[in-house]
Amino acid sequence: MKKTLTAVLLSLTLAAPVMAKDIAGVKYPETATVAGKELKLNGVGLRKKAIFKVYTLGLYVENPTQDATALLNADEVKRVRMFMKRDLKKEQITEAIENGFKKSAGANMPKLQARLDAFKAAIPAEVKEGQELNLTYVPGKGTTVQVTGGQSIDVEGKDFADALFSVWLGKDPVDSGLKDGILGKED
Repeated sequence: MKKTLTAVLLSLTLAAPVMAKDIAGVKYPETATVAGKELKLNGVGLRKKAIFKVYTLGLYVENPTQDATALLNADEVKRVRMFMKRDLKKEQITEAIENGFKKSAGANMPKLQARLDAFKAAIPAEVKEGQELNLTYVPGKGTTVQVTGGQSIDVEGKDFADALFSVWLGKDPVDSGLKDGILGKED
């Protein structure tokens, strides 16, 4: 009886969805609705550079998992919500994303370069502390880049989304602690 009760409690714990999270003073709700789909918060993380808090990031997906490869391979709606913890110039953001993008895109980089350039053009001249940057992939549509107070653009292709999300989830992520956080491996 005790073993059965323990097994039931353990299975309920493992099946429970991630609850709303707060990281570095930023609240991430447990769900987000995108393109008619309810996405679940997979995890949250904090990007640090030296001693500075740069941004927090929440990853929303249809089917949460701690498997980065499964998340990248899934042709499902997913969203990265970045909340800026400091003012950043366009060059700082685009250079960091392009460096990570080049690492993850590899041989596909020439095919993706024009779309990366369009993505970079959508980033405003300066992103202020407190602003959000949402990157949302919808199958068949592509990736929508939206900055609070700025323009919104769509960049086509799952290959582009895969390279972009690999900046945080790939084999050589921009920040391994951040990757663990958005995979739900850190609390």
